[in-house]
Amino acid sequence: MNGFTSFLSFLLPLIFAFSITLTSCSSRQKSSDIFSCQRVPFQGLLSLNFQRNGVQTCNSGKLQDSNMNGRREDSYALAVVPYAEDNLAPFHRAERRFRLAGRELVIRQNWRELGVAAVVWDAAVVLGEYLEREVVLTDRTVVELGAGTGLTGMVAALRGAQVTITEREMALASLRRNVESNIPPGTTRHPVLIQELTWGQNLHLYPTTFQYVIGADIIYIKETFQDLLKTLEHLSNCDTVVLLGCKIRYERDTNFLKMMEEKFEVKEVHFDQSRDIRVYKAWLQSCTSS
Repeated sequence: MNGFTSFLSFLLPLIFAFSITLTSCSSRQKSSDIFSCQRVPFQGLLSLNFQRNGVQTCNSGKLQDSNMNGRREDSYALAVVPYAEDNLAPFHRAERRFRLAGRELVIRQNWRELGVAAVVWDAAVVLGEYLEREVVLTDRTVVELGAGTGLTGMVAALRGAQVTITEREMALASLRRNVESNIPPGTTRHPVLIQELTWGQNLHLYPTTFQYVIGADIIYIKETFQDLLKTLEHLSNCDTVVLLGCKIRYERDTNFLKMMEEKFEVKEVHFDQSRDIRVYKAWLQSCTSS
């Protein structure tokens, strides 16, 4: 009985922590020793609460959100992400420096205001390193999805590609500041284009002629999977290679790759063991010769 009581005394605080974290997220990051909660209305990387439009205090389950036009949009409360406070420390820095593509890139971060949309994640660094080392990008057309700070797209541009870097509207100003401060006009072979792109929406406005579609840590929210897959299909043609840098955290992340395999040939081409990041290469099945 004492053993069972001890087990309950260990388990109940964890259940309570999950409950509190899922039902009460503030605009500032909260954490205990093992849990981190960040409310972010953004489709990019790692967050408890996904929202299609606007900002909303998160509750458990499916939410409703009112935007400025009076419309109501669905939001979703997601799983608690285990992170020690020490692991979150890099995200709270005002800036971080990276040596990539022969240059020092200084990325300004804004975790408090934009959360995951404005910090550099390991997947972006690993994918950037992969592009630098393994891919010939000179004069290739590249589009980056869910770019966040734009680090990976900047590496592609510095490697000679013609790059379009995309994000949702609320993160564009931060993205643009980072791109312009690191690669001002005349720095790269081709000008860098920054555009708003919400997955699955207004895709007719975007060309289908890209040779590379890239994304870092954009697979983790189940509610975005169909829209992301639709966007990948639209942007791809028979000459398109999709490169995704991923940290596989949950079974649902693997499930997206399975969904992707219904339309694309998917192959793991790189694994960074120290950072637990995988790079996947994909291309349309319909273009594969029999």
